[in-house]
Amino acid sequence: MDPTAKALSRTYSDRVYPDPWDKILDYRRVRKYAAEHPDAGRTRVGRTLDLPPGRVRGWLKDTVPDPVRGINVAIDRGWLDPDPDSEIAAALVELLAHVLAGGSITARNYSLGVAPGERVDSEEIRDAFERVGVETRTRNADAPGRASEIVPTCDGTVLGRCLVAMGAPAGEKTTLEQLPAVVWDVPRPVRRSFAQIYVRHRGLKFSDKATTQVQVKRPDSFITELRDLLDDVLGAPIGEANTRLTISADAARELGVE
Repeated sequence: MDPTAKALSRTYSDRVYPDPWDKILDYRRVRKYAAEHPDAGRTRVGRTLDLPPGRVRGWLKDTVPDPVRGINVAIDRGWLDPDPDSEIAAALVELLAHVLAGGSITARNYSLGVAPGERVDSEEIRDAFERVGVETRTRNADAPGRASEIVPTCDGTVLGRCLVAMGAPAGEKTTLEQLPAVVWDVPRPVRRSFAQIYVRHRGLKFSDKATTQVQVKRPDSFITELRDLLDDVLGAPIGEANTRLTISADAARELGVE
């Protein structure tokens, strides 16, 4: 659990701990010592563990640090370190595709949302969220000039932090240099689903031809890796020019994005 939990913890900020993971380790030490010495007070625990008694007091009284609470939610939901061959891993990677291609995660509080598009409707996005265990609502549905988004109704910020721990960017996406490594860890059918979702969000649909062009405003390294992913799941060469990837009509039909 710890490698992913560590990445998740570091999406939090803390006024005392430069690295929030250290706060979790101290919290665990306090809880372990208290369990083994139930009569020990804050002074004894603090002196033994070299921690301020004032900090120890809250943890002994069941005050749970935010990173610990977030990790506990993620564990309960199955979002931390799922088996790459599991259904929850597939669901997370496919939701990741929706977020990277048609959504965002805010840098301020890690809330996330996905906007419907020409090929991706609201119901499909709701299904993607429901597969990872969260219900949704529509944001900005009646706000003129603002795009509507499908957003979680609960635990959305923890889910956003988990996706960031998996490699999604928080805030600006245009600087993302590579696909999240988890995309390459899952079975090929899930990589194919990721590619299909990405292309359906970002692919330009033409009225006079069946080819699809994917607009990608990302560093060259990201575009190259996305092309490699499409090559992998389609078994056909993908044309590349500046910020566009061109998918042939046959390949688009095979991917189900015609």
